[in-house]
Amino acid sequence: MTDPATGPSADPSPAPRRTFRLGMVPGANPGRWARVWAERIRDVPLELVPVAAADAQAALRAGELDASLLRLPVDRDGLDVIPMYTEATVVVVPKDHLFTAADEIAASDLADETVVVPGDDVLGWADVPGEPFAGDVATTSDAVDLVAAGHAVLVAPHSVARLHLRRGLATRPVTDAPGSSVGLAWVTERHDELTEELIGIVRGRTAASSRGRGTPEPPRAGAGSGTRSASTGGASKGTGKNSPGKNSSGKNSTGKNSTGTSRSGTTARRPGGKGSAGKGSTRGKRR
Repeated sequence: MTDPATGPSADPSPAPRRTFRLGMVPGANPGRWARVWAERIRDVPLELVPVAAADAQAALRAGELDASLLRLPVDRDGLDVIPMYTEATVVVVPKDHLFTAADEIAASDLADETVVVPGDDVLGWADVPGEPFAGDVATTSDAVDLVAAGHAVLVAPHSVARLHLRRGLATRPVTDAPGSSVGLAWVTERHDELTEELIGIVRGRTAASSRGRGTPEPPRAGAGSGTRSASTGGASKGTGKNSPGKNSSGKNSTGKNSTGTSRSGTTARRPGGKGSAGKGSTRGKRR
């Protein structure tokens, strides 16, 4: 079809469906939040994007992510950050290591151990006790290989250690070691209603108390059938069909309700002196 004013018209192609991309560093587990998102925000999928801890901040600033769970601290210039939780630190050792005889150890117990610190370390324990492992180890996975071979021990946040744990290895908490904090971050100028929805979910707000756009209301049953809502002052079907001789509860108006007896126990008279006529006066007339 051709419009004389605008020329040939064509059906516009549908806009690409938006997703909300949430970065997640190793060890972070936003699965529960993702399930709540799916229940509340049905038209915008939440995409979980694994990202290295060292790359999360750059990916966020570059617009590759809408928000991200990352390890703290970070440069907060241009970012808004909510600290979420702090993880305990554990030591990863072979199952036959002396440390496994105890439920937990102190940092000083590491003094006689060879400790490997990988290149992707997120703990940042600068003065970790023990003898540093000689040689460069690029990743936590490589460091766990050394632990399994009996060459060193590894200290790491609990979730990271659990992520790389394998058969023959064990972990024990290091009670006085520094923890590793995780936060939710987003670019300040790109904050929108979907970001606010995510903030509400991770803070435990209900859908009703969310400051974002909220869950769209499902269609009301019987919409368009003539039933009026309470906001318009209308009555429901049940009250709309009452006969003239019945009150809204379905009782005969010549019963107790017609006596004008209020909840406070007082009796109100209707104009003309008939308001006080109850069951007794009715029976009297019949006699």
